[in-house]
Amino acid sequence: MNRIVAGTAALGSGLASWSGSACAEFALNMPRGVTPVSHDVYHLHMTIFWICVVIGIGVFGVMFWSIYHHRKSRGAVAAQFHESTLIEILWTIIPMAILIVMAVPATATLVRMYDTRDAELTVKVTGYQWRWHYDYLDEGVGFFSTLSTPQAQIRNAAPKGEHYLLEVDNPLVVPVGKKVRILTTAADVIHSWWVPDLGWKKDAIPGFINETWTQIEKPGVYRGQCAELCGRDHGFMPIVVKAVPEAEFKEWLTQMKAKATPQTAQNESHPVSQPATVSGGQAL
Repeated sequence: MNRIVAGTAALGSGLASWSGSACAEFALNMPRGVTPVSHDVYHLHMTIFWICVVIGIGVFGVMFWSIYHHRKSRGAVAAQFHESTLIEILWTIIPMAILIVMAVPATATLVRMYDTRDAELTVKVTGYQWRWHYDYLDEGVGFFSTLSTPQAQIRNAAPKGEHYLLEVDNPLVVPVGKKVRILTTAADVIHSWWVPDLGWKKDAIPGFINETWTQIEKPGVYRGQCAELCGRDHGFMPIVVKAVPEAEFKEWLTQMKAKATPQTAQNESHPVSQPATVSGGQAL
């Protein structure tokens, strides 16, 4: 008996401790995001949610009302609707009207999501096992973005940080308020580039180029992960997007170009005959 009481107390203490640390991250709904597309997706989600709530209340309300008022103990006799033209028309028109109400905003959101016209910056995202490569097309800037979480944390030999497995050495930097066209592809297997705050995710498929866009409204750091099961280290492919004011972005771009210039000159004077390697020892 004492063991049961002690076990129950330990379980209660554990649950209380877990709830105290986990409730800060607990949420019942999807995030609103920080882009126009993410806002559209959120409003579409809420529209369909409330339509489903109304349908549920209507259907279950009629059902329970009918069960109570037309029960056998009150002498109710089942009505016959066999071959009723009115019923046939109603259960055809009503679902059709509901689907149209859902399809109109959904189609408008999809059309807007794929409208990449008038983009002011184009970034090519290439998935590798297990890191990302970002190319700023027309700017001559490209770099790998790799997990930077210390191995000690991964092996439970050190306390884990706030953004465990969501930290990279080189984040994708984009200007705030500018329309950025993003092209996704992969060099080996299928990956999926996903940052929830942007409102979409896009598969990165070898041999194909997928296209989408984003326009982040406020400065900040937004995190995501590869959303495709791409291999044993699939969980080690975080994505970090840093949105900065335009002036700061231009300054960062200038610094990146300055870093790239000496490396380019060195490669031209000493052509590389073997595949280059990066941290982790994998050939590029």
